[in-house]
Amino acid sequence: METVQIDILNPKAKQLLKNLADLGLIKINKRKKTTDFTNLLKTLRNKSDDEISLDEITKEVEQVRSSRYEG
Repeated sequence: METVQIDILNPKAKQLLKNLADLGLIKINKRKKTTDFTNLLKTLRNKSDDEISLDEITKEVEQVRSSRYEG
């Protein structure tokens, strides 16, 4: 299977695509719009081998808070 992205310039083309989908020749998927930030998060998360636990997150937050409010 090959995936392509197209820009529809004419409404008639959209109807043609719907007809092809009805014939079972293609599948139309709706895409959510993603932001650069979302893409960055996905990239960073994919590079991580380990899943961080809630305890590790809590420890890190407490450490930052304590260093921030010292003195």
